[in-house]
Amino acid sequence: MRRLAFALVCWAGVLQVSGAVAQQQSATPWTAAQVTPPAKLAAQLQANPANKPVILQVGFAVLYRSEHIPGSIYAGPASTPQGLQALQHAVAKVPKNDNIYLYCGCCPMDKCPNIRPAFAALRKMGFTHLHVLMLDTSFGKDWVAHGYPVAGEVNSPK
Repeated sequence: MRRLAFALVCWAGVLQVSGAVAQQQSATPWTAAQVTPPAKLAAQLQANPANKPVILQVGFAVLYRSEHIPGSIYAGPASTPQGLQALQHAVAKVPKNDNIYLYCGCCPMDKCPNIRPAFAALRKMGFTHLHVLMLDTSFGKDWVAHGYPVAGEVNSPK
């Protein structure tokens, strides 16, 4: 049932994307050096828990509430104007040269309506150390299923 909810949220997000944003989707605004595999970020978080980078989840609230990377900040779905405003608010006090890792995980990375607009907005705001967490399929398959740390309602005591 949870997987169906994830799929429906992703599909709804894809439908929200306007024609202009859909065209923007085809162009990848980051370089290969800015892409971080899940294993690398998980190892970095485990090796130095006191010095965590800024991690922003730029997807849908239901996904964040369900499961997210511990310590990550929910910054809103960047495919919407409200989400981009939430993103700006989330980074308002972050120094421009801090390492920032973005992830969504709603659906396959190449179809994600949120990650590209978030990356482009942060770059336009002057952030210089941006990274994208490479979730080829989804957060569930590329992070959770590998046993990397998660927080959220799924892990909360009932």
